[in-house]
Amino acid sequence: MTTAAAATGFMVLPNSLAQSSTPSPDSVDNRRQQLLSLFDEEWEYELRTNPGQATALGDPRYNDQLGDNSPEFFLTDVGEKRKFLARFEAIDSSGLSRQDVLSRELMIQRLKQEIEGAKFKPWEMPVNQMGGPHLELPQLIIITPFNDSSDYENYLARLRQIPRFFDQAIANIRLGMTDGLMPPRYLLEKVASETDDIAGKAGESSPFATPVKEFPASISSTDQKRLHDAVLTTISNEVVPAYRRFATFVRNEYAPHGRSDPGIWALPDGSARYRFAIRHITTTDLPPDQIHALGLRQIDEIEAEMLVVAHQLDFKDLASLNEHIKSDRRLYATSGQQLLDLYAKYASEMETELPKLFGRLPKSKLTAIPMEASRSKNAVPADYSEGTADGSRPGHINVNEWDPEHRLLLNVEAIAYHEGVPGHHLQLSLAQEMQDLPKFRRYAGYAAFVEGWALYSERLGKEVGKYQDPYSNYGRLENEMWRAIRLVIDTGVHEMRWSRNQMVEYFHRFTAMDEPNVQSEVDRYIAWPGQALAYKLGQLEILKLREQARQSLGDKFDIRAFHDEVLGNGALPLDILHAEVTRWIDNEKIDGQKIDSRKSQGQKQ
Repeated sequence: MTTAAAATGFMVLPNSLAQSSTPSPDSVDNRRQQLLSLFDEEWEYELRTNPGQATALGDPRYNDQLGDNSPEFFLTDVGEKRKFLARFEAIDSSGLSRQDVLSRELMIQRLKQEIEGAKFKPWEMPVNQMGGPHLELPQLIIITPFNDSSDYENYLARLRQIPRFFDQAIANIRLGMTDGLMPPRYLLEKVASETDDIAGKAGESSPFATPVKEFPASISSTDQKRLHDAVLTTISNEVVPAYRRFATFVRNEYAPHGRSDPGIWALPDGSARYRFAIRHITTTDLPPDQIHALGLRQIDEIEAEMLVVAHQLDFKDLASLNEHIKSDRRLYATSGQQLLDLYAKYASEMETELPKLFGRLPKSKLTAIPMEASRSKNAVPADYSEGTADGSRPGHINVNEWDPEHRLLLNVEAIAYHEGVPGHHLQLSLAQEMQDLPKFRRYAGYAAFVEGWALYSERLGKEVGKYQDPYSNYGRLENEMWRAIRLVIDTGVHEMRWSRNQMVEYFHRFTAMDEPNVQSEVDRYIAWPGQALAYKLGQLEILKLREQARQSLGDKFDIRAFHDEVLGNGALPLDILHAEVTRWIDNEKIDGQKIDSRKSQGQKQ
């Protein structure tokens, strides 16, 4: 789910790809090497200052660090980004390849937007029920390698930095309180509860003790005992006290001053903040009122499709079907293991269908695992964690097993395709493997592209014969409705000053969504303004491009070639995606005309 757009907007980029007919006096090769070296230098800076990101990408060099999140660092970081921006802008792109020009422009836009976003001081509101140090630290365990003694020593070094990590978060939060940057009080109360829950697990029951419950055989028994005892002692003496201090701070000092209104409009410069979030997350310049209206139109269209399925199931209308779904226990899970098994089953069965849809497939493997208990209560039904490009860690569908008896089964199939294949796992893994692209593009996370592709992928299951159970197909449409509702609700709460109750009632009006999901969803939109808009906006752009390609190419349209083109540049801002795919369509059309012309000439001869 993530990243960059430009301070100046995205509509200028396609034109900037036109190359100058007069290259600068510096040789093209020299300038290209300068550019590539600067990409590498900037990437190294990103990893060095974000050790957790390096770990997630399979780079072990900073596995003994948690990084610097002090207020001083964030101010310095803006200065470093300004320096990188000036250096990228100083490189003349004339004569460079199209991909090099595109990479330079994407980097410039990303840096500009990060510099622009810094004025909102996001580090002064670093926690909510979806994220923050209290939840991110346990998540690091899953992506950290534990193959030899040095891995455990690195882990110990990280554990010992947790008190400092929380102290820095508290310092940032206090600055935010002074600046009036306050999350809603009730969400902060959830943060205190989540932190207490982790702090309350001592000894080997702590999530931080997971790595010492089982050691690789390569570590001697003497070292195993030493490392086991050192980790448990550090948890007891440093980690748990740090969590308790943070929980106390959030409960007694932070939450009581939390804002009462759920929308971001209630913050200083709230309107500007929301519009920046929309541009940053959706890579569009759409204003909130247009997004809201688009959501209403989408709801009408999806309702018509859902009604067809309702009639197939012998229900006269959606209301009666939704009421049946809410009350029929057979449509709900009976255990967390059942949910885990279903996600694994659907993802595995879809893998055999992928050659029908794609010419290129990733090498990285996919597996379904239980979501960490520390975040599952307030989390989505499932999400995805990237594997590593070298295959040492597979991609994970993280399955939420909390309160399974209240979780519907009918949308599991669609979410499995969304989070796994042909959704996040396929798209993100393919991007990782693109060795000819700079690393910042291979790991780019433009949310509208990444989430738009994943939502589009839910439909692809239907196109290869999946959703044989009508209830599962209805669940797919419920997911579509869910994402359309987001356009209405997100703009409703953050622009039109809706209450939380209005958000919940709107979900109940249009869906049969289970209650845990409804509650976590509305709280997610409140905590993460604009993120929920990415899914539908991205999906609609991909569908529009597909129809454009189909109409332009006629019987020469190849769905596999189209998908390979959409994914072939890694994640992109939506307007750049549009320009690139349109260029591909034009080239395919010209190539097709040439082939037809040669065939015609051959027939005449």
